[in-house]
Amino acid sequence: MRYERDLVSNLISHISNLFKMNLEILTPDKKVFEGEVTAVTVPGTLGSFQILKDHAPIISTLEDGEVIIKANKADEQRFFIKGGVVEAIHNKIVVLAEGIA
Repeated sequence: MRYERDLVSNLISHISNLFKMNLEILTPDKKVFEGEVTAVTVPGTLGSFQILKDHAPIISTLEDGEVIIKANKADEQRFFIKGGVVEAIHNKIVVLAEGIA
């Protein structure tokens, strides 16, 4: 019974790691966030868009607005940024924000 629980737990952990990306949110003053996430929504200049694992490489300017970070289904964090730039490549996302409100 314990072996089956461990096996299921390891399988769930492995599956959840398949959707993880690394995210950094930086301002000129400090590192605001660093960690593994499953989804990031950013306020692009032409509208908000979401970045998921294996997103095509992108660099985009950002407007003032919310950055929504999801680490898993139950965990969500929000930051209001004052413009900036986002780069996503090889499941690493960097948000360079002009400031945090």
